[in-house]
Amino acid sequence: MKKLLAILMVLLLLVPSLFAQGTPETTKPAPVAAPATGSGSVNAYTTLEEPLAAKLFQLFEAETGIKVNFVRLSGGEAVARLEAESSNPQASIWVGGVGLDHITAKSKNLTTPYVSRYASKTPASFRDPDNYYIGLYVGPLTFVTNLDRAKELGLEVPRSWADLTKPQYKGYIRVASPNSSGTAYNILTTMLDILGTEDKMIEYMKALDKNIDQYTKSGSAPGKSVATGEIPIAIGYAHDQVKLKVAGSPVIITAPSEGTGYELASMSLVAGGKDSVNAKKLYDWVLSSPKAQATFTEWYVVLVADGAAKHPDALGINEIKTVVQDMAWDGDNVNKTRLLDRWTNEIGNKR
Repeated sequence: MKKLLAILMVLLLLVPSLFAQGTPETTKPAPVAAPATGSGSVNAYTTLEEPLAAKLFQLFEAETGIKVNFVRLSGGEAVARLEAESSNPQASIWVGGVGLDHITAKSKNLTTPYVSRYASKTPASFRDPDNYYIGLYVGPLTFVTNLDRAKELGLEVPRSWADLTKPQYKGYIRVASPNSSGTAYNILTTMLDILGTEDKMIEYMKALDKNIDQYTKSGSAPGKSVATGEIPIAIGYAHDQVKLKVAGSPVIITAPSEGTGYELASMSLVAGGKDSVNAKKLYDWVLSSPKAQATFTEWYVVLVADGAAKHPDALGINEIKTVVQDMAWDGDNVNKTRLLDRWTNEIGNKR
């Protein structure tokens, strides 16, 4: 009997949990029973950079005693995961990620409304009118160029969307795939705003495609490759690029002269989430904790809450020319599906 009990104890220790601190994007963890509501933990998906998410959630646990078991996913992956798990949600909150993806999740009934008592700190223009998601910070799309590599290759620093299609940049630009990255989908909607029609947007993306060396899964990955000199130029969000520059990489950040789009990184509660009580506690804490706000600021993002501090090195959308974005249209599932299908059929599938 004792031997049988010992074997059972070993087997129990070998059962993997679904969520772990810093689970990689590519991991497909086996599902387990979610913690009961009001327990000492909460399962979360996050589209924040993993070190930022880890620090943020560790601070939450230190203050509240509630452990956050998180999986880091790109925006497109988060929506796909929520949809696949809609009959049995494995997470209760989604923190971070381009707001357009949160709008898509709302249109697919994957998230649920919540009115936090701290929501009033966030201007109405950065909140969903139906309270399905709330904005955390904004960040513009910009270009980042490794000056050493550009000099070595005889390349000029690109300063416009038109520049990126010039023959001199063939094979020297990296960007994420819009099928997995909210950052890259934001590029599609930005070009639609600038050029006026879907046909012209696709025509531009075809021209840009000739100069792309590869499409990554994550929107921040191309900039990291520029920092190491693997590739000279990338497109991404300014805060990710500022972090690379401050860390000492020989890069320059430029905003396209025609105007640029921007993200409204957001937060949503998952419809049917099993940890709704602790998920709401985390939601409220992210919006209200001075430590949470300070942590975001360390990553050079520009918070949208009234009175929030701004890092002196951060680049805000009020400092550059931006396009007029219709986020509700851009994030609508029907519109998004159509744009992504066109990009995939006319560009992505031909790589």
